[in-house]
Amino acid sequence: MPTTALPSNAASAAETAVGARSLVDHFFRHEYGRLVSRLVRRFGTSMLERVEDAVQSALAQALVSWTLKDLPENPAAWLTRAAENQLRDQLRRGGTQRRASEFLVAEQPKESEPSHVRLSTEIADDELCMLFVCADPGLPLKTQLVLALKLLCGFSTSEIAARLFMTDANVQKTLVRGRERLRTAWQGSQTTDWQSPGVDSLPARRGAVQQVIYLLFTEGYSSQKADEVIRRELAEEALRLGELLVRQPVGDTPDSWALLALLHFHIGRFDARVGSEGELLLLDQQDRSLWDRCHIARGYECLWRSGQGESFSRYHGEAAIAAEHCRAASFHETRWSEIVELYGILEKLAPSPLYTLNRAIALAEWKGPQEALRVLEPLVPPGWLAGYYLWGATLGELQRRAGEFETAEVRLARAVDLAPTDREKAIFNARLARCRARDAGTESDRDGAHRRAAFIAEGD
Repeated sequence: MPTTALPSNAASAAETAVGARSLVDHFFRHEYGRLVSRLVRRFGTSMLERVEDAVQSALAQALVSWTLKDLPENPAAWLTRAAENQLRDQLRRGGTQRRASEFLVAEQPKESEPSHVRLSTEIADDELCMLFVCADPGLPLKTQLVLALKLLCGFSTSEIAARLFMTDANVQKTLVRGRERLRTAWQGSQTTDWQSPGVDSLPARRGAVQQVIYLLFTEGYSSQKADEVIRRELAEEALRLGELLVRQPVGDTPDSWALLALLHFHIGRFDARVGSEGELLLLDQQDRSLWDRCHIARGYECLWRSGQGESFSRYHGEAAIAAEHCRAASFHETRWSEIVELYGILEKLAPSPLYTLNRAIALAEWKGPQEALRVLEPLVPPGWLAGYYLWGATLGELQRRAGEFETAEVRLARAVDLAPTDREKAIFNARLARCRARDAGTESDRDGAHRRAAFIAEGD
């Protein structure tokens, strides 16, 4: 049956609408944090929540305006102007005429003028600078992470909850407390510059900054979105921040270099992780000729730099594991014994049931599923992990391989229900079908649990 083509003007309008939605989505992922940071720096932290609202509103305006009109030549500048105009209008309506006039006179921030020593003189990039600001040692670490993920990474409440093993309600409460802390810390500042921590306090904030970069990359590497297995722009933004961090005096440390190595090793596999139809390809299914050797080479360079000291962090351990996968010519040539040993070191260095889970998966590849089950089955996972879908999925897969089909079927069925993405559901459904067929085959299809579990923040 012949199809009726859209009139050219209708087709053009449809294409414009799709292009506008795509561009707004791109800027939300890629520019949200930079725009919030830039505006907070210009308007002050007392305007923090208004800045967030203005950025969100500017993005909503863009979706309408860019759909109806031609796309602007400089979308970033358009968004900045739209958000600034809203903030200035709010200042006028609020009766704060003196501050409003200051902002209106100074169209450009006077960043080049000398001033008191502050964070912005140490770190020029607005977003990286704001990460250090959010990493306030006076706040619990989890609050620091929630603030940074929301304000700078544009994460939704549910995305933060999934990454930090929190409930949505607790994320909201934590965010309110964190914002109040920032307001209190900066209360009394009457300038357009944010009131920044002293240079001496930066090292104490570095660990939280590293964790935010790690979590941002995690969401890019293995998204919680139902229809998007990889969010490349988030991963690339994390990589950009990681590269910036090691160039700063406060960030030029072995653990920062190890984190950067880890990111390069994983982003080097991106092109091989998704098939032609958008399906998630597991480690043994990937065409290793598609791996980006430039990223992997940079990973080895960063790993070497991370060894220029006596410290050994969790990032060193995870980067070394990623390096083992990258150096193997094939899945079956992977040195699983080395990976088991590295996870054992990580368990001692930073005890976490997630490292135990990963060690068991590597042990199954080395010595078989029964050995892995002997490690996991006696373990009582903490509450934040007990209901996590990858925990049950891993146990179910190991039990299937060990021939314990009835128990495995229950666990795998639940993993299908709980998996956040359609592509992961497809993987678990395939395993469930093999389980119901009483197939205990040992074909390697464990990467979905193994690699994702490595990119999860530990719970308390």
